[in-house]
Amino acid sequence: MFCNMNPETLAGYESIGIQLSHKKGVKLFEEETPCTGVFVLCGGRVKLSCTSREGKTLLLRIAVPGDVLGLGAVISDSRYEVTAETLEPTQLKSIRREEFLAFLSRFGEASMHSAQALSKEYRSAFFDARRLALSDSAAGRLAGVLLDWGKAAATGKAEMRFPMALTHEELANLIGTSRETVTRVLGRFKKENLIRINGSSVLIVNSGKLEQLAA
Repeated sequence: MFCNMNPETLAGYESIGIQLSHKKGVKLFEEETPCTGVFVLCGGRVKLSCTSREGKTLLLRIAVPGDVLGLGAVISDSRYEVTAETLEPTQLKSIRREEFLAFLSRFGEASMHSAQALSKEYRSAFFDARRLALSDSAAGRLAGVLLDWGKAAATGKAEMRFPMALTHEELANLIGTSRETVTRVLGRFKKENLIRINGSSVLIVNSGKLEQLAA
């Protein structure tokens, strides 16, 4: 979000916030707590989830480097909508709400980038909801998730390889199915040589076939 800016705006961004490193399992913020600021994710991945009154947790998405966590809450002056928890060792920049809003007020380019980031969040939420509502099969929904992660990890490279930080139970929660179904579908994908799994590393071998399943 804040990489491709003019030198003056970039210098302003570099002058605010603090750099942090966290290990796996650290909660950056929790839903319904007062918003204190944003977190710009520089390295690692963060799990975003929400919980019902009955205690059921819904995994919403996995944030990747470049995402700005808490942006909507800061802009709207509301509480955090989700809980953010690190999935692996993570590097990020923490910026206090007042400091961040002053930065946006001073630099119009940064405000535009923030608006684009909010639009990206909206589109991501829309496509996730459409995938859950319109996909006829768990295989199609899982294929779509794997492709999203593979493309994000590739960053322009041909190979789509990424670390699988979620359990089968969490994957099932993400795509609206059971843990047993996730285990079965992943086994099918491996057998059909659509993916390869080596420890926690997942390599997408046949993205074309996965695209067909996800369509």
